[in-house]
Amino acid sequence: MKGIHPIFHACFLVSAFACFLASAFDPSPLQDYCVAIDDPKNAVFVNGKFCKDPKLAVADDFFYSGLNKPGNTYNRVGSNVTTVNVDQIPGLNTLGISLVRIDYAPYGENPPHTHPRGTEILVVVQGTLYVGFVTSNPENRLITKILYPGDVFVFPIGLIHFQYNLGNTPAVAFAGLSSQNAGVITIANAVFGSNPPINPDVLTKAFQLDRNVVTHLQSLF
Repeated sequence: MKGIHPIFHACFLVSAFACFLASAFDPSPLQDYCVAIDDPKNAVFVNGKFCKDPKLAVADDFFYSGLNKPGNTYNRVGSNVTTVNVDQIPGLNTLGISLVRIDYAPYGENPPHTHPRGTEILVVVQGTLYVGFVTSNPENRLITKILYPGDVFVFPIGLIHFQYNLGNTPAVAFAGLSSQNAGVITIANAVFGSNPPINPDVLTKAFQLDRNVVTHLQSLF
């Protein structure tokens, strides 16, 4: 793919890899496509979803522009995830695939999180990332790797995983997910920032922390 900008080359690679994962988790479509639509006036009911009449589908139903633009990483964790799923491209409905761009500030991280509905395959475009995931109980084994531009790493569906920028310069990665909407649960936000809050006594016992530490963490989220 000589002459193609590295960012778009990366997007192509991620999408190609994710295609191999797509059919395992989202239902297989029974038609060429099913463009999601909120108003059923011009829709047909297929595979349990309202879809735009295929005759009314247009190129923009399968299009998104903007992944060449860096995300704003000025936040507590120093990262930004730009998501391209069925909410941005309605033509992804029933196709079992989506894409994200992840920007990292120097020493920023995409904190520990899970995707309940999809496996993730990530390719680094810029910078050096320390990445990893933790296997399920009872082993809870940490599997990690340091990635450089062009390196690819897979995070299995449902497992807690993370990425951390080891460098003093920004980093960029792209990732494909095996779902049109893989979902995300950020562990710290879910545990300490739930609404309403989890009873501190539960978290004190679970994490073996002082109750004051737990309430302080809850106040941060």
